Amino acid sequence: MSLPPDYPERVYAGVLGKIIGVYLGRPFEGWSYERITAELGEVWYYVHERLGKPLIVTDDDIAGTFTFLRALEDYGYPRHLTPAQIGQTWLNYLIDRRTVLWWGGLGNSTEHTAYLRLKRGIPAPQSGSIALNGRVVAEQIGAQIFIDGWAMVAPGDPELAADLARRAASVSHDGEAIYGAQVIAAMEALAFVERDIDTLLDTGLSLIPQDSIIARLINDVRSWHACEPDWRRARELLVAHYGYDKYGGNCHIVPNHGLIILALLYGGGDFQRSLMIVNTCGWDTDCNSGNLGSLLGIRNGLAGLDAGPDWRGPVADRLYLSTADGGRAITDAVAEAYRIVNAGRALAGLEPVAPKGGARYHFELPGSVQGFRPEDSPECRGAVVLENVPGHSRVGSRALALRYRHLAPGRVARVGTATFIPPEASGLGHYELMASPTLYPGQTVRARLEADAGNAHAVACRLYLRIYDGEDRLALIRGPELTLAPGSDAELVWRVPSSGGAPIAEVGLELAGECGATGTVYLDYLTWEGAPDVTFARLAGGGSMWLRAWVNGVDYRTAWAESFRLVQNEGRGLLITGTREWTDYEVTADVTPHMARAAGIAARVQGMARYYALLLIEGRARLVKALDGETVLAEADFPWQLGETHVLGLRVRGSRIEASIDGRTLFDVEDVNRPLRSGGIALVCEEGRTATQAVTVRPVGSDVKP
Repeated sequence: MSLPPDYPERVYAGVLGKIIGVYLGRPFEGWSYERITAELGEVWYYVHERLGKPLIVTDDDIAGTFTFLRALEDYGYPRHLTPAQIGQTWLNYLIDRRTVLWWGGLGNSTEHTAYLRLKRGIPAPQSGSIALNGRVVAEQIGAQIFIDGWAMVAPGDPELAADLARRAASVSHDGEAIYGAQVIAAMEALAFVERDIDTLLDTGLSLIPQDSIIARLINDVRSWHACEPDWRRARELLVAHYGYDKYGGNCHIVPNHGLIILALLYGGGDFQRSLMIVNTCGWDTDCNSGNLGSLLGIRNGLAGLDAGPDWRGPVADRLYLSTADGGRAITDAVAEAYRIVNAGRALAGLEPVAPKGGARYHFELPGSVQGFRPEDSPECRGAVVLENVPGHSRVGSRALALRYRHLAPGRVARVGTATFIPPEASGLGHYELMASPTLYPGQTVRARLEADAGNAHAVACRLYLRIYDGEDRLALIRGPELTLAPGSDAELVWRVPSSGGAPIAEVGLELAGECGATGTVYLDYLTWEGAPDVTFARLAGGGSMWLRAWVNGVDYRTAWAESFRLVQNEGRGLLITGTREWTDYEVTADVTPHMARAAGIAARVQGMARYYALLLIEGRARLVKALDGETVLAEADFPWQLGETHVLGLRVRGSRIEASIDGRTLFDVEDVNRPLRSGGIALVCEEGRTATQAVTVRPVGSDVKP
């Protein structure tokens, strides 16, 4: 499989098309055509403000699309990834009744039904089968809404895309739901190399049974399009032949797939017109708009997105992935695009790419801002605008231009991007945003800057952070100042100081000047590295963001007399923080099992089912590895008692894991079989209640023994 020369840009356009489509359709999801036309009219642009809703939201269409695709990475990018492996990926990244899915209950929500099957030991594809769940449940829309990523890893190869789509869809769906997902995936994969809409449709149809309902539906919509010029009349025909009254359940794939095909044909490939049609038609607007937006983003590229209104500016690349891997929850379209690109490269037998040496924010894709936005406070409002521009990079091809104006004492410019739940997202309903910060004290932030040669004056530059204090107010922490003369460049380097355990919510750049200074500074990259050096404990005050920095994978999580009280009614629960980028470090915590079958700590946590854990269990100390089941790496007698407090420690370096209790090393093992190389930390509780006052994470080699 050869990759198109513009593969990264086209994937980026596909990701943007997906999230723009979802954000456009989400505020009126489930509305009828009649209500939409009466209250909104034709939907040509974002309507969230008219309905009093936020634009950037958590959503199952987005979270499922970019999360379930991680099965490829987690299993080494096999071309023949199995449904069972994708099912294990569900179990790892989903938290029961909290993340990604609509948790509507057994037999009501198709995805919840499949999750319960998986959790009870029924593997995929049986978990999503008609034989087990019935035709109505198995043929709802969910298989289609999560499918775009599987197409984008197979550019120009619709057969591979349809095959991967079948495997992924069968975890939760069957029958017509799989066929619809395969058609969308095949068209999106082919759209990397083919623009003709009829060819896209012909190819998608060739990969599913010709006697299927989806095939008949597509042929009917094409015949209507050939003789009926008005999309509104075609919609009426679709409702009459394939409406919700004929295809039941909460949200059946057949009617909604029909709307995607209808809008694709009547929109003629134009991004804005096509999304107007599919959203104005109603039903599952965010899902349909997201799939169609991704398809047209891939087909038309970035130029197609930019040909109409400013879709990209309000979004600023921002998206949320609320999963058990909280360190990836606050992300952006560029980061997700390159993860897809590298999966596609792996499937093609190519090495991964890492722009600007793997910098977190590198701005290498045209128009990208990666969540950076100007601050809108009174002292900063209107002081800077952002533009992605070519050049001004030492190791890349593009940079983010910060065009500042009228800087003076008391008048600065700040641009920043979220590293944790931003205030406007702290109260999102329906799909809760569960996240951990991406940046921590002890890590080193680096940013390369260049001052435009045409600047009239020097400009003072510094990095800054915002943290949530104990009352959930944002507090500003400034880094060292550096002055850039016109035409000069420099790298800012700042080791993040202690925040007192407060979560870091934002990182950014502040510019200051004198005498109404006006000019441009180019941000080449901003990134960070290293292990954290931080102690987590309750903050003084009545706030909750310090606790929300831990992804809640237990039945109950609260701060009581202790900082962290965990309650798990059944099975094992984890309270998780940190990121997948943490590699070698040591973690210690006091653990008091009050009434629990097991209690402990975990390191290199990559979700609910991938980690190393040191447990107090059944009168023993046990070191375990969770990865496609559980393996005991070492154990020894340790007669712990309920109500006793012990300090547990784990040190991870390379493939070596050391475990200690109360300062005494109990285990020192080498994991040579698929070792987990990175991940965050967790407190662990199994069937009962445990308590912890403080958790400390430090770089390996610090003076504290694990």
